[in-house]
Amino acid sequence: MTTDFRPWWFADALRRAPPPPVTPLQGDITADVCIVGGGYTGLWTAIMLKQANPQLDIVLIERDRCGSGASGRNGGCLLTWSAKFLTLRRLFGETEALRLVKASEDAVYAIRDFCRAHAIDAEVRVDGALYTATNRSQLGSMAGVMAALDGNRANSWRTLPLAEAQKLAGSAAMLEGVYSPAAGSVQPALLALGLARVARELGIRIYEGTAMQKLVPSTPPRVQCAAGSVTARKVVLALNAWMPEQFGQFSRSIAVVSSDMVITEPCPAELAAIGLNHGAALCDSRIFVHYWRTTEDGRLMLGKGGNTFAFGARMLRQFDEPSQQVAMLQASLARFFPSLATVPLAASWNGASDRSVTGFPFFGQLDGHRDIVYGFGYSGNGVGPSWIGGQILKSLVFDEDNAWTRSGLATGPRGHFPPEPVRWLGSQLVRNAIRRKEAMEDREEVPWWLDRQLAKFAQAAGKADKG
Repeated sequence: MTTDFRPWWFADALRRAPPPPVTPLQGDITADVCIVGGGYTGLWTAIMLKQANPQLDIVLIERDRCGSGASGRNGGCLLTWSAKFLTLRRLFGETEALRLVKASEDAVYAIRDFCRAHAIDAEVRVDGALYTATNRSQLGSMAGVMAALDGNRANSWRTLPLAEAQKLAGSAAMLEGVYSPAAGSVQPALLALGLARVARELGIRIYEGTAMQKLVPSTPPRVQCAAGSVTARKVVLALNAWMPEQFGQFSRSIAVVSSDMVITEPCPAELAAIGLNHGAALCDSRIFVHYWRTTEDGRLMLGKGGNTFAFGARMLRQFDEPSQQVAMLQASLARFFPSLATVPLAASWNGASDRSVTGFPFFGQLDGHRDIVYGFGYSGNGVGPSWIGGQILKSLVFDEDNAWTRSGLATGPRGHFPPEPVRWLGSQLVRNAIRRKEAMEDREEVPWWLDRQLAKFAQAAGKADKG
């Protein structure tokens, strides 16, 4: 859906780096590659294809503006897959899991270096990540992962002394902290607009305000839009949470769930006083985590996932409105950062996250059509891994036989959620149980049976790596 609402990051980016006027597709055209979706996945794929073969004629269409979806409204936490090494190992085996962890860490530095090389001022700050415990139940949640990574000499994490962890987190409410330097933060919408600018400079044709109405799986395939069409040798579908709306076969491959965020007015002095004068990405160790980071102009952004679940993986109107969870987020902000409790909020917003069964994205050929490829399911961690998504989709478009096309990530969805209404009803029951458990954990009142049941859910949801 397209509305007049713009989340804070995207509105800020449009003001600071105005893109060219929207140019919708008019008429029937041809191309070597047509990419549907102008977020990180589509833009990285377009750029990587063009860099590999500058002669390619690439068309990208986007229903709104490039970056207006999840890419322009996420928390801007530039994270890796290292904290999910145990799940990667269970899914793909140890060798591939280690390769993917290393690739996800490389992506952090590749994104930073790309922005430097192409003068994209996306406020990329590779200042690391801190995973914390905000109650005793969360203590030790990273111990198993760190031990397994240590055993493979692939561990970038270390446990900080408590005083150092609390200073880095900006909060005395933290009871533990483990830190990795291979992470950071970005202004997510500036990154998306910067990638779109580079794509145009490379000669990629971008048509915004152009929604795909129908995909004709002919040879070659054709993307039908309201006022024209694109016939291309290869089509890349980079729709992410919007995929089930267009392709019903994926309706049970993801759950569409909101992540809700608030951001304060500038308060650099107050942030410096509590130690939050850096660009690290920070989060606690709940099932539906709190996450926070600062901005270069001295704001604090705080978010929490797992709030609104969409029935049938449909795109809800409230995913494109101010957050309905402001009171909850303000309470968390006041608990973690008492000195910031009276700092005014500049905005709130939320967005749809495409949560897969495994917690990892998946890629493949649409219904076995070798000329139509797709990738989605980032599960709330797409800023860095979308760079990997671009590598995989580029390799699929070129029909390459390499580590990316042989990866278990490139074999389509792994598992399915229950059918409706079971999925939605179950999500409500589980979400409410998790919230009750979180509240009791904060009061140290969790009964053993609830802790055991929620631990089972965490494992099924792909969160077992963090407890």
